[in-house]
Amino acid sequence: MTPSLFKGLKARDETAWCVELGYAARQRLIRHWETFITEKDFRWLRRSGINAVRVPLGFWIFGPPYPYHKSYRGKTHPYVEGGVAYLDRAFELADKYGISILLDLHAAPGCQNGFDNGGLHGICDWHRKTTYIDFALHTLQRLAQRYGGQRRLMGIEVLNEPRWDIPTELLVEYTRKAYHAIRKHCPRHSVAIVFHDGFRSHAQYHGEFQEPHYTNVLFDIHRYQCFDRSDLDLDIDGHVHKAAIHWKNEADDIKRQLKLGTIVGEWSLGLDLKVVSLWAEGPFNHALEHMDASQRDVAYRAYGAAQLATFETYSGWFFWSYKTETTPAWSFRECIRRGWLPENYD
Repeated sequence: MTPSLFKGLKARDETAWCVELGYAARQRLIRHWETFITEKDFRWLRRSGINAVRVPLGFWIFGPPYPYHKSYRGKTHPYVEGGVAYLDRAFELADKYGISILLDLHAAPGCQNGFDNGGLHGICDWHRKTTYIDFALHTLQRLAQRYGGQRRLMGIEVLNEPRWDIPTELLVEYTRKAYHAIRKHCPRHSVAIVFHDGFRSHAQYHGEFQEPHYTNVLFDIHRYQCFDRSDLDLDIDGHVHKAAIHWKNEADDIKRQLKLGTIVGEWSLGLDLKVVSLWAEGPFNHALEHMDASQRDVAYRAYGAAQLATFETYSGWFFWSYKTETTPAWSFRECIRRGWLPENYD
């Protein structure tokens, strides 16, 4: 989302970024925290009718000590400290403008998916060490303890996008432990506990986290059409059809079979793998590459409308992301400015 921070560096994730920059990382990241999202952004979201934001964070949010990983090299605790103060500030602004917050553990120790946004690009060790799993649970409990009394806390997501080959049984047991750790500090009626599908069918979770033993648990799915080869080969009509028909049928199945509230925790207008990551590998097939500007605007509006029509049938949705530097189809604010998405959501 912010290529400028990585310019001239070999780093592909926040861990490598902090290790490579060393002492210089603190000054750069604090400047980013101070300027990238400000009170003006919360004010704009409120005027646009948005009532909730999903805030991704790393397990290092409270600073050291935290588990060591070999990717840290000679640095025992490489991450920049002080992020929790900006999270506190986010709650102050959310309260001022009437916006709820979903806290999302986006990066776990050892990384749970191997994605750059998981903190360690190309590494997925979280599920291999009890120390990593336990520290993730510890972080969730600390988040619950610190923010459980905040009236704008709508929920805590226990882990973002665990990889598809991590056993479902492990994820279910982890979510159970996370549920009880969070419930020590967060009331059942007002704070949801959210878990991601782990890139597998909702059928693998049938019967889990049901009343009366579990209350206010939400299932999280992320829906994109720019990662699989079959999606990349679609034309715009195929993309719209998948969003409006296939995903709507899926929504009906989930609501009927899973018996849990469900949110779409991530979606975008992105259709081009080339701009998904600074390091995405081809071949690329952009559905809009042969269109002129007017045709692209129509195509983006159609794709956005098809997704909204489907996702509005769920308990809620979050666009990924609110703001970017260079990729407008992934920037909620820019999509609205360009007329690809509606201006108001009241």
